[in-house]
Amino acid sequence: MSDPLIGLNVGFAARNAAPLASTARPVIRGAKNDKLQDGSAFKTMLSAQSLKFSQHAEQRLAQRGIKLGPEQLSAIATAVDQASAKGARDSLVLYQNMAMIVNVPSRTVITAMDDKSMQQHVFTNIDSAVVVN
Repeated sequence: MSDPLIGLNVGFAARNAAPLASTARPVIRGAKNDKLQDGSAFKTMLSAQSLKFSQHAEQRLAQRGIKLGPEQLSAIATAVDQASAKGARDSLVLYQNMAMIVNVPSRTVITAMDDKSMQQHVFTNIDSAVVVN
């Protein structure tokens, strides 16, 4: 058998090579620009982005017609932050007309239900609950 890497010419980029142009827009920081265009703080955006949904939770949200916008995701992420600060592991997050079970360390929504599905439901295997206003 022959080695497929024999004869392969691997070289270095020329010293005068120009870097690839970035398509990302620069972030301008300053007193007026500490907030994003929609008015939310950068930290809030990062919190909302770090919230994950299990496949089961995504299925439940779709089945129940629950759609979450950026403000809702931010509020839920803040609730997860609060639960994390108290050392919670699995938390019930009650927000508007829905309930979610969230694994706090992984920031993953395990399941979600609307108010109709919550009727006479017993929540087990949680160590905390956060009620979001």
